[in-house]
Amino acid sequence: MLVLGIETSCDETGLAVYDSERGLVAHTLYSQVKLHAEYGGVVPELASRDHVRKILPMLNKVLEEAGVNKSQLEGIAYTAGPGLMGALMVGGAMGTALGFALDIPVIGVHHMEGHLLAPMLEDKPPAFPFVALLVSGGHTQLVSVTGIGEYELLGESVDDAAGEAFDKTAKLLDLDYPGGPVLAAMADRGQIDRFSFPRPMTDRPGLDFSFSGLKTFTRNLIEKNRGDDVLPDDQTILDICAGFQEAVVDTLVIKCTRAVRQAKMKTLVIAGGVSANTRLRHKLEVALGKEGVEVFYARHEFCTDNGAMIAYAGCQRLLAGQKNPLLISATPRWPLDQLTSLVQENV
Repeated sequence: MLVLGIETSCDETGLAVYDSERGLVAHTLYSQVKLHAEYGGVVPELASRDHVRKILPMLNKVLEEAGVNKSQLEGIAYTAGPGLMGALMVGGAMGTALGFALDIPVIGVHHMEGHLLAPMLEDKPPAFPFVALLVSGGHTQLVSVTGIGEYELLGESVDDAAGEAFDKTAKLLDLDYPGGPVLAAMADRGQIDRFSFPRPMTDRPGLDFSFSGLKTFTRNLIEKNRGDDVLPDDQTILDICAGFQEAVVDTLVIKCTRAVRQAKMKTLVIAGGVSANTRLRHKLEVALGKEGVEVFYARHEFCTDNGAMIAYAGCQRLLAGQKNPLLISATPRWPLDQLTSLVQENV
């Protein structure tokens, strides 16, 4: 089955063509980072308008790269949520219109299911069952996965997501937008152990996360180490970045170790934008390697939002006979555990 995937949940426009027999055929991505940089964050109305401007030229580009025309498509998958309502509507409108015009099935895909299944695009994909750590700007969740659509939430952040904490801390340090990746890069040049950062909620049982207190600790640390300037000196900023990142990474590693033990599984999948963090990957591999647990993740280009993961996830559901009515589906808030199993038909 030849499926077009469309991702427009936030500030990236991603399109891809996936073939159930050949795998990923082509993909293209446009990031709105420069557009939102002057505002220090995503402006929903501007994001929606930019998706409208870019999506049709990108459709033509990805079909050309795939060497197919619209009439050869056999299904369409688009991100239906979670995300920004206006941005979701752009992808939903185009996907639904194309499906109607071509008389082919259309499926609305859960954005986080796309992330969760992104490692399946690799040459060595994980096998079910496994524990998944979904870690991004909007989500930090531990999920037991026994099949596509078969998800049990084990734990989640009770406040800021890990990626959100990275971004907010970067803003406190007046780092360039997007702050999370900049902070991570600076952390590589800092002293990890200069400051004693807490590892929140690791001193009690359970698999939930909390990162707002860590952000507050960092704010107070910045205030305490101010010089004559508004911010601490350059080396102190690097050391704060290193200590903060290590605290977040250690917290995630501790909770993942607990989760695989509790679920009695030997496979962990990490997905979402923060899964591209090299320090997190390294420490998870070391810690879980001692537990006999193998760690899987997507290549860096498929950690952030992209059309390939949506095309793959949508293709699996379309092959199982699931599809949406020809109505635009946009669900800004959509719990992952509300999804139907792959074996359940959703007409």
